[in-house]
Amino acid sequence: MTHGMRTDTDMDRLNGRGVRDTATHYALLPLRIFLGVTFIYASLDKLTSSSFLQSGGAGSIGDTMRSARDSAAIPALVDLALKAPVGFGYAIALGELAVGIGTLLGLLGRLSALGGALISFSLWMTVSWATTPYYYGNDLAYFMAWIPLILAGAPYLSVDAALRARRRRHLGGY
Repeated sequence: MTHGMRTDTDMDRLNGRGVRDTATHYALLPLRIFLGVTFIYASLDKLTSSSFLQSGGAGSIGDTMRSARDSAAIPALVDLALKAPVGFGYAIALGELAVGIGTLLGLLGRLSALGGALISFSLWMTVSWATTPYYYGNDLAYFMAWIPLILAGAPYLSVDAALRARRRRHLGGY
């Protein structure tokens, strides 16, 4: 009796693609959802806080930046933010909202991911730079999480993919 290896056992019957191929195709989707939801939540948390968007006081952006100033890797960034802490707080919150929505919808996916990476990088260089050991700080991990989305964009289940498909249809499949 001859025993052969079955190659059809991991086939997804819905689209004819193997389960592994399907999992690989959608591997970045959980990351995209997590980062999008997290950045929207962080934005709304800042915008609805009674203390965050203040130049001083407990929990304010001003006090947070003043306390991070001497331990920041790039103190000049903190100094720039301290020139208008409330405006900076709004810029961060609205930037997080735009990044989160763009990431979830897959609208300008690479640009949204780049925005998320820049926000995370700036927070790492300022607010969480002094966290010891470094892996306790979350901003570096967020920064690294954005990199695969910068490289891949939002190639599926996204506005970018729908627009790309529409352009192909209008160009006759090219």
